[in-house]
Amino acid sequence: MRLIVVQTIAYLALSSLTTSQQIASDPGRGGASLEVVHLYNDLYPQVIAVSSTGRKFSNYARSLDPNNIAYTVAELVSNTTERAYPSAEINSPPGGAINYSTNPPTGANYPNYFIGVQSLVIDPKDRLWILDTGRAATPDGVNVPSTPGGPKLVGIDLRNNTIFQTILFPPTVAYSGSYLNDIRFDLRPSVTASGKGIGYITDSSQEGRNGLVMVDLGTGESWRHLDNTPEVRATRGFLPFIWGEAVYSQPPPPGHPITFSGNFGADGIALSADGDTLFWTAVGSRTLYSIPTERLRDRSATSEIQAEASVVSRGQKGVSDGMETDSNGLIYMGNFEDNAINVFNPANGTVQVFARDPRIAWTDSLAVATDGYIYFVENQLWRTKAYYPGTDRRAKPYVLFRAKCPGNGTKVNLQ
Repeated sequence: MRLIVVQTIAYLALSSLTTSQQIASDPGRGGASLEVVHLYNDLYPQVIAVSSTGRKFSNYARSLDPNNIAYTVAELVSNTTERAYPSAEINSPPGGAINYSTNPPTGANYPNYFIGVQSLVIDPKDRLWILDTGRAATPDGVNVPSTPGGPKLVGIDLRNNTIFQTILFPPTVAYSGSYLNDIRFDLRPSVTASGKGIGYITDSSQEGRNGLVMVDLGTGESWRHLDNTPEVRATRGFLPFIWGEAVYSQPPPPGHPITFSGNFGADGIALSADGDTLFWTAVGSRTLYSIPTERLRDRSATSEIQAEASVVSRGQKGVSDGMETDSNGLIYMGNFEDNAINVFNPANGTVQVFARDPRIAWTDSLAVATDGYIYFVENQLWRTKAYYPGTDRRAKPYVLFRAKCPGNGTKVNLQ
C-alpha cells in the first residue's frame, strides 16, 4: 500500500512539473506563408514553370516513374488537372519512349518527339524551353541509355504554342548515360558570338560522368566543363534523413543491395542576378559551389584548367535538389532534412531559412515568376521505389506551393 502511495505522489509531482513549466520544442513552422496552387492527382511531376501571363507548365520524367506514359510535358489547366502540351502527339513517340529492338533497350531517338523531359524553364523573353534527357525507365525501374536524337532542347513560343527551335545534343556532350537535369538562361547579346544567348545545364547522371553543359542558343553548339570533377559529383557515403527516416537508395532491379543515397551529381542550378556567376549543387551533397560564367563560356585550349581552378565552395546549405534566383540576388533551395526552403545570400555568404513547414520535404524544383512569388513542387521523390525499402510509398496528391519573395523580389531578367 505504501508503495502505491509513493508511486501516486511521484506521478502527481511529475504531472505538476510538466504542466507548470513549458518545455522547449521545435515549432515545425516559420518564415514565409505557403499557398497551395495546384494538386497533382494524375502523373508524377518534377518541375514548374510560370509565364508572365500566369500560365503554368510541369514535366513528368519517364525516367523517374515508368507510369508517366500519357505525357511528359503538360499545362496546368485548373487547380487539379493538366493537359498534354503542346500536343498529345509530340508527347507520344511512335512505339513508345523506349526502343526494345536494341540490346540492351535504349531511349527512342526521335528528334521531333519528347522522350523523357526532366526540366522546363521560361526564359526572360517569356518563351518555354523544354530539356529532354532522351531517357526513360523500364517497368522494373531501369533507366535506359539515350541515343542521338533523344537528348535535346526545344523552344516553344507561348503566343501560338508552336516550336521555334530544336537543338540536338551530340553524343560527345550528352553521353548515353548523361542525365541533362536543369537549365538556366542568359539572353544578353554580349555573352555569345551569335548574340542569341546561352543556356547552362547540369548533368546529374547516376551512372555516367557528371558535369556542366553549355549551349549557344544561336548556333546550337554545345560543350562541357568540369567533367567528373569532385565538385560536380555526389559525396561518397552520403546519407540524408527525411521525415525521421534514413534514406538509402534501392537500385533496380529488385533484389539489388541497398546503397548510400549520394548517387545524383550536379543537379540544382541557379544563375546570379547579374549573370556573372553560376551556382550548383549535387543532390548527394550538402555543399553549394559556384564558378564565374565567363570560365564556362570559354572554349580555349586551357579553358578546362581555368574552369577547374575557378570553382568556389560557398559552404554548407543543407540537402537540396532544385535551385532558383530572384532579382535581389537571393538563391532559393530546398532543405529536405529540416522541412524548409533556404536562401543563400551571395552578398554576405550566409544561408537562412526562408520558409519552414511540415509539408515541405523533397522540393524538386523552384521558379520565381514575374508576379513576385516563388513556386515549388513537392513530390516525395525519396518515397519512390528507387529508395529503401523498394516499395512505392508516395501518397497523392503531389503539391505545387508558392510563397511571396521578400523585398519585392521578382523574376531575373537577363536579356
